[in-house]
Amino acid sequence: MEIKQNDIKECHIDALVEAFELVPDVLFWIKDLEGQWVYANTLFIEHLGCSSLSQVYGKTDFDFFPPHLAKQYVYDDQKLLNGELITARLEMNMTRDGELAWFSTSKRPLLASDGSVVGNYGITRHFQKSSQALSVFESVRVPVEYIRQNYHKHITLKELAELTHLSVSALERRFKKHLSKTPSRLINEVRLENARRLLMETNLPVSDIAYQTGFSDHSYFTKQFKQFFGMHPSKMRGQIKQN
Repeated sequence: MEIKQNDIKECHIDALVEAFELVPDVLFWIKDLEGQWVYANTLFIEHLGCSSLSQVYGKTDFDFFPPHLAKQYVYDDQKLLNGELITARLEMNMTRDGELAWFSTSKRPLLASDGSVVGNYGITRHFQKSSQALSVFESVRVPVEYIRQNYHKHITLKELAELTHLSVSALERRFKKHLSKTPSRLINEVRLENARRLLMETNLPVSDIAYQTGFSDHSYFTKQFKQFFGMHPSKMRGQIKQN
């Protein structure tokens, strides 16, 4: 079922839509079943680098975000259709400056007056502006910050567990609960994001970038990079130079 802008009133959320224009630090959006935005508040529109709703309407996550982030958002949308709610989940997202930051995100299915699901809606806040998200982040702050500062080194799960005075299994449970990912996955993602940054900001050979971001095996780095970003690192660099 396709949602048009007029359908918003049929879903009895017009007042809710107006309310999110009054909140200064909340990104708010509505999508249809195809993952296309049919509404976004002003802050979300600016977050995407646009100036009007017309530039966002009918577009999808793949039009604005890197493939690996877009795929995660689409996966979330599918989980909503299956009845799984997303509440105050911490996740890495892109800021308007293209930097990665931690955000707190909640999503819900959008129901029509007859109870049928016609899309989804959600809100996102930068965790530093949300006291609730900040308290959640505090439970994983130490290992997360350690990973961000030492991603180029060899990091073991035992090492991270000792920092938080937890067992390895308890640490993994805490990461899955609050970040929806394992410590190993976060380490890999932080390394790959920094590798992408070096591809954009330097002329270092790809092999050197792999080594500097904690990958000892060049072929493994290339495989992980392509899986994460959807393209070979040398191809991304070529596109960057072309642009």
